[in-house]
This record gives sequence, C-alpha cells and structure tokens, in this order.
Amino acid sequence: QVQLVESGGGLVQAGDSLRLSCAASGGTLSRYSIGWFRQAPGKERDFVAAIIWSGDSTDYADSMKGRFTISRDNAKNTVSLQMNSLKPEDTAVYYCAAGQTWRRRYYISGYEYWGQGTQVTVSS
Repeated sequence: QVQLVESGGGLVQAGDSLRLSCAASGGTLSRYSIGWFRQAPGKERDFVAAIIWSGDSTDYADSMKGRFTISRDNAKNTVSLQMNSLKPEDTAVYYCAAGQTWRRRYYISGYEYWGQGTQVTVSS
C-alpha cells in the first residue's frame, strides 16, 4: 500500500510561484505514473499534470501549459509540481495520485492511490 503526502501549499499573491511535493511511503513511486489534480470549492476534481513512471513523458491541462512543470526523482521517491505565474483561479486543494496506466492519466479512476491534498490559495 502506497501512502502519498503532499506538501508545499500556502497563501501567495497573483504572479508568485509555489513548488508542491508529493512524497511516498510504503512503496516505490518508480512503479507508478503520478498525476496532480486540483479541486476548488464547489467544483469537480480536475486534472492538472502527469508524469510517466520513467519521467520520459509529461502531460498538462491546457491552462497549465507553460506555467506548471511536473518532475520526479525516483531515487528520492518524490514528485514535484512547480507552479509559476499563479492566478487567483489556481486556488484549490491540490492532490497527487499514483496509477499504473498512463493512458488513463486524465481520469480520477486511473489512479489507485491518493494523497490528502494541500491547499493553494492565490490572492489577487
């Protein structure tokens, strides 16, 4: 059983940057593709970015392309999400998730393990 813990969230101003981390215990992340999702109050949980188990492929939601960068360090069992040029509409709880099927990376059902989330609040 893989346990995931997100960290790095906080309150920032529009235009600032944050780096979120997803750390794993109870298993090795190198077996899994990792996705980041976010959920704003009253809204559905949406895909943000994903990285394949090897790190060779990444994918982003359109609104994050050019602003967010996902990376992984399998030796440290961590995945990071660098978020630049943050906007108030980026405010949400951000979740990392681990799954074994890359082609299902956009879907909540494509992931077997989830973290508890970290709050990101961007003020205008």
